[in-house]
Amino acid sequence: MGADGLRLDAGFSGNEEALMTYNPYHLKIEINMSNDVHTIDTIMDYQPNQYQLLGCHNFYPHRYSGLSLEYFIQCSQRFKKYGLRTAAFVTSQNKKTFGSWPVTNGLPTLEMHRELSLITQIKHMITLNMVDDIIISNCYPSAQELAELKDLDCQLVTFDVQSLIELPKIEKKILFEELHFHRGDINEYMIRSTQSRVKYKGYHFDVLHTPEIIHKGDIVIESSEYGHYAGELQIALKDMKNSGMSNVVGRIKDEEIMILDYIKPWQKFRLREIKESTCCI
Repeated sequence: MGADGLRLDAGFSGNEEALMTYNPYHLKIEINMSNDVHTIDTIMDYQPNQYQLLGCHNFYPHRYSGLSLEYFIQCSQRFKKYGLRTAAFVTSQNKKTFGSWPVTNGLPTLEMHRELSLITQIKHMITLNMVDDIIISNCYPSAQELAELKDLDCQLVTFDVQSLIELPKIEKKILFEELHFHRGDINEYMIRSTQSRVKYKGYHFDVLHTPEIIHKGDIVIESSEYGHYAGELQIALKDMKNSGMSNVVGRIKDEEIMILDYIKPWQKFRLREIKESTCCI
C-alpha cells in the first residue's frame, strides 16, 4: 500500500498499541490526541518503542465543532510530557479547497482558527508550542498563502508590523533586525524587550510620536526622556495613557494582536515589516 503508518482513532487496551510500535515494517503508530483521557499513559506503561509512536489531533470540518484552546492544551500536555512527536491541523482559507469530508467549512483543530488567515493560525500554533508538526489539512493552499509562509521562521513567533512613522536608522534596526524576548518579570500592561536599551546605551532617542493613548498592539520604543529606559522596546497588552515620553513607532497586524495573549515569559519573537496600510496614526 505504500503506507508510512497507522492512525488509531479509538485504540485498544494499551498493550496492543505498544506491541504495534515494534512492527517489522517500521510503520509509525499514531494516537488520537484530541481526548483528555489516560490512553497515552496506559500505552506508555506497556513500554512502547516511543520513536515509532506519534500523537496527532483531529481536524473538525463542522463549524463550531473544533476544540477549545484550553482543552487543546490539556490534551497536548498529556503527550508532551513523554517527549512524543505531536501534530495538529490548520486550515487554508482558499475557497476552492477540499478535504477528506464533503463538508467544506474549513478543517482546523482549534475552533478559534476557523476564520483566521492561514499564517496567523500557524503563528498562533508556534506561540503555543504544544505540537511539533503543523499540518495544512485541506487542499490546496493558495499561491498567496504559500508566498506568505515562504520566509516564516517556525522556530519562534514572528509578528507582522506596520511602521506608524518614518523611523531613524537605529529605531528601525531595533524594530526589525533585533531578536526580542518577553522579559521574565512580566506585567499585565506590556511585553518588555530590554536588550535594545543595553545595546544602544548612549544613543539619543528623540521624542518622535507620542499619542495620548497607547493601544493594545502598539509598539513603543522609549525616548531618552525616560532616562535609563531609553531604547527599550515594548508591546502594549492593554490600552494605557502615554506619559508623553513613549514613542509609538509601529503596530502589530490587527489579526495577530490576539497572539500577544499567549506569549510566555522569556519567549523569543521577531518583528517583520509589512507595507500595506492595515492601521493608521
